Amino acid sequence: MLPPVLTTRLSSPHRTDTKTGKQSRETVYVITDLTSRQASPERIATILRAHRVIENRLHFVRDTAFRENASKIRTGRSPENMATLRSFAINQLRDAGHTNIAAGLRTTALRPYERPLALLGLN
Repeated sequence: MLPPVLTTRLSSPHRTDTKTGKQSRETVYVITDLTSRQASPERIATILRAHRVIENRLHFVRDTAFRENASKIRTGRSPENMATLRSFAINQLRDAGHTNIAAGLRTTALRPYERPLALLGLN
């Protein structure tokens, strides 16, 4: 039997565009299997913020540094495999102290036969 589904609505405070001065307010509708007691607006907002952290920390970086959304790899398990390799590269660069992944990729590409191996501790 499927769990009951709850739809809840969250509204953000007004925000003002600094360039145009225009005010706006975003309303987000969320479908969840949490009960109404579990799905307080604060709890849903916390879950959404955690999701955005993941989106910004990994998916955004994969798309901007590796142009993942423009990839032509679409058959079989290839997209998942490439996503895993991209995530591995990002994590290796972060472990090596790179905070800017694009800059870390450029630095590593300067000596492609030495730096990637050094990054993995295989030099």
